Amino acid sequence: MMRALQKMHEGLRRKMATLVNRAIVQMVADADGLQELQVQALADEVMGRIERMQQYGFTSVPLPGAEAVLLSAAGCRSNAIVVAVDDRRYRLTGLQGGEVALYTDEGDSVVLKRGHLIEVSTETLHVKATTRVLFETPSFAMIAPGGGATSASIQGSLHATGNIATDADALAGSVSLRGHVHPENDGGGPTGSPVGG
Repeated sequence: MMRALQKMHEGLRRKMATLVNRAIVQMVADADGLQELQVQALADEVMGRIERMQQYGFTSVPLPGAEAVLLSAAGCRSNAIVVAVDDRRYRLTGLQGGEVALYTDEGDSVVLKRGHLIEVSTETLHVKATTRVLFETPSFAMIAPGGGATSASIQGSLHATGNIATDADALAGSVSLRGHVHPENDGGGPTGSPVGG
C-alpha cells in the first residue's frame, strides 16, 4: 500500500515540477498566427514548436538567449506554451514608477515618461499615413543636437494660414528674397535689393 502511494505521489511530483519552468529561447518562427519558439527548458531538454502567447496589440521577436516562462498544462510537455519572454541583456532600466517603455536590442526606444512626456529615441523616424498627419499643438519646434542648423524638406506644396518668418534669407529657386532686384516701372535701372539697398 505504501509503495503504491509513493508511486502515485512520485508521478504527481514530476507533473508538478514540470507545470512552470524557466527556458532559454533558441529559435523563433514568426510567420504563423501564433509565434512558435524552440526553447531549452531543463538541462538537456530542447523543445520545438512551442506556441508563444502575447498580449493583444503587442508583438515582438525575441533574440536567441532571451529567457522565457514555460507552462505545461496538467504537467504535459506536449501541451506547453510560453507566456512571457524577457531579455536582461537589453531591457531598459532606471524607469520611474508608472513609466512604460518599448525597446530593442539596438537601443531604440519609446518611453512614456512621468509628467505627460513621450520620448522617442532612434536614428530614423518614418511615419506612414495614407491620408494625413495632424499635429494639434500650440507650438512645434525642430532643434538640432548641439545647437547646429536644422533642415526640413517638403516634397509638394506648403500652405500657411499665418505669417512665415525667418531670421535668414528665403530663396525661390535661385532668387533671394533679401538680395533680388527688378527693373523700375519707368524703365529705369534695376531697384536696389530689399535689404542692404
